Amino acid sequence: MSARHVIAIDLGATSGRVMDAAFDGERLQLSEIHRFPNIPVQTPTALHWDVLRLWHEITIGISAASEAASIGLDCWGVDYALLDSAGELLANPYHYRDPRTDGAMEWVFERMPRREVFARTGIQFMPLNALYQLAAGIRDGSPLLDHAASMLTIADLFNYWLTGSKTCEFTEATTMQLYNPALGDWDREIMAAVGIPTALLTPIVEPGATIGRYQGIDVILPACHDTGSAVVAVPSTEANSAYLSSGTWSLLGLELAAPIISDAAYEANLTNEGGYGGNWRLLKNIMGLWLVDQCRATWQAAGKDYSYAQLTAMAQAAAPFQAFIEPDDPSFLPPSDMPARVIDYCRRTGQPSPDRDADIIATVYVSLAYKYRYVLEQLIDVSGQAVDKLHIIGGGAQNALLNQMTADATGRPVIAGPVEATATGNAIAQLIALGELGGVSEARAMLSGAGDLLHFEPRDSAEWDAHYGRFLALLE
Repeated sequence: MSARHVIAIDLGATSGRVMDAAFDGERLQLSEIHRFPNIPVQTPTALHWDVLRLWHEITIGISAASEAASIGLDCWGVDYALLDSAGELLANPYHYRDPRTDGAMEWVFERMPRREVFARTGIQFMPLNALYQLAAGIRDGSPLLDHAASMLTIADLFNYWLTGSKTCEFTEATTMQLYNPALGDWDREIMAAVGIPTALLTPIVEPGATIGRYQGIDVILPACHDTGSAVVAVPSTEANSAYLSSGTWSLLGLELAAPIISDAAYEANLTNEGGYGGNWRLLKNIMGLWLVDQCRATWQAAGKDYSYAQLTAMAQAAAPFQAFIEPDDPSFLPPSDMPARVIDYCRRTGQPSPDRDADIIATVYVSLAYKYRYVLEQLIDVSGQAVDKLHIIGGGAQNALLNQMTADATGRPVIAGPVEATATGNAIAQLIALGELGGVSEARAMLSGAGDLLHFEPRDSAEWDAHYGRFLALLE
């Protein structure tokens, strides 16, 4: 059987890639066509995404593809672009790490109570959510909304440029804290309370839809939120498993038939994001390998150009459990001198200071593993679902040390891979829409038989248990 080719465009927070996915009826083979950096631009007043550069790179990648039955694009969530009445981009979209949202959550809760916002959306409270980004603009008197005719997520902006279709893909819509699962639509009451014009909204479209053509090729919506696509590629054939999409962010969660918008979910600050095929992802966003990347960048600027392999070796050689950080402490969110912030956090919390580079990176790794355990316990308590194993997917699946630490900390087997989970899930959604695959279950059974998955069994669990209380004390 000749292979069917689709193009999977995968945009991450630090890089993008255009991939060729070839399916011969039995195996899915991904190959990289074009990879490019995603470098935010800091102006004197704000941090922006360089969407014009990203669009240029996307078109280069598509042009370099030899053949394709369809194109699909996935991207990060929460951010948005504003278009004028002629469909032109009004301004470079803000980056979710831009500090203009400071105080915006409290500003919103003065207009609609925090508990009601959660009851309407089921979304984790994070200052980077689109709700608070928009609220910050209204609070600060930005003129952009006065001139805007429509609002698109970043993924939907590129889909619009590909096809001319102004829509909002379902999984992306659910990340914005503007979507109401009970209504199955935008929550216009939240928008009215905050002052967000509802005329900006576009129709919500489910994954799997064909929304137009680019240079004669069908554009099919995968789960356009990158985590939504990644979860499609979890190689699990069993019900009692959790997933960890590990990259710049760590997204740890369960796949469920319906959202859980309960008091317990609210207290745990969990999120309910839409998934492919009408499923829901009960999860929590954790700071993730951003901490490692920022440490590496700081050391690199100081002339110490550690590779990721060197950082892992340093962490492995260092004495464990010297000190811990709360990975989601607000001080770690902005681009920064991360080693200095780790040291400062440890001093502020009365812990020994990790003065050596190896001790700093070991502190980050151990703290991430403990945070994964903590969040997994929350997910189990809130959902009532047992978890027998954890699937780690995405770029972080290559980090054998962190994978082993996670198995040790959680006391559960870890299965790592696929690394290119997001592009794989993107391609699977296209192949299902084209009739080449029968559904997600069939695709996952195929992936589970791949020979590139790595397995990590828990070990030294007693020692990890002994220090867990020290980590928990930081979260109180």
